[in-house]
Amino acid sequence: MASSSPVVVLTGANGLVGTAVCRALVERSAQVRAVVRRAGSAPALDGVTEHVGDFADESFARAVTQGADAVVTTVHPMGSSREVQHRVGAEGTPVLARAARDAGVARLVHVSTAGVYDRSAGVGDVAEDGALLPEGSGDYEDTKNATDTALAQVGGLTTVLVRPPAILGAGDTSVWNTLRPREVRDGNRPVNPAKTWPWVHVDDLAALIADVATGAVTTADDPERGPVAGRATPVIVAGEPATWRDYLGTVTDALGVSPEWTDEPVWTGRLRTDRARRWGWEPRVSLARALAELRQGLTTRA
Repeated sequence: MASSSPVVVLTGANGLVGTAVCRALVERSAQVRAVVRRAGSAPALDGVTEHVGDFADESFARAVTQGADAVVTTVHPMGSSREVQHRVGAEGTPVLARAARDAGVARLVHVSTAGVYDRSAGVGDVAEDGALLPEGSGDYEDTKNATDTALAQVGGLTTVLVRPPAILGAGDTSVWNTLRPREVRDGNRPVNPAKTWPWVHVDDLAALIADVATGAVTTADDPERGPVAGRATPVIVAGEPATWRDYLGTVTDALGVSPEWTDEPVWTGRLRTDRARRWGWEPRVSLARALAELRQGLTTRA
């Protein structure tokens, strides 16, 4: 991007991922238009202005994208009904994407999920061209796949579909640091310890998103070298290899409960991050550090 201080619209700016992306964008001298639904909930950072509204509202979407260089979308109501997930993701997010395209925004970065890929037992390593899950795989998987498809159909917009696995990071709304451990504490803990547990720390995820949004990652004719102009390019982002023994073992030990190990066939492959690394991304948070942060949060709350 030509501007040394790009203007970036960010939805879900008050969420776990959104807050981290806000910080990363400000560190890169971006001016952030933080879209939230509740006044006063956007991060209080220099360079961040709060915009309260519904990004699925066409008039609001047009207004907030005018003069912007990039748009980052992080909102998906995981855990809500299928109807709500579809309305917000597959129907609402493309409204913002079309407004961005019409406003001449250089690129849109959408937080998708590696959960759209088939990772059943026997499937090997998974890269961006891996098989996607079929319709009927689950409300979250179906609606995330539908959202990606809808965004890919917004012609004339350079779109990057960032696909993270489990996102680690401290916070009350963090699925893997807070919400999932609550389920474990309440008895939901059977799993094969050898099953692959792909993960990424929210700070590393935010770094890639911010680099793509601010143009540090330039467009290219080949998706292995950068986002393809005018098309939707998926990119997987994940940390070092881990298993459920690593994650669940840490959680159960911190909570003082016992894991329930099983032996059913499971996926033991890896998420390939070759593309993200060719774009210049490298994870900085080690598994040991991420699990130590997880443990500290659980023992402090206990």
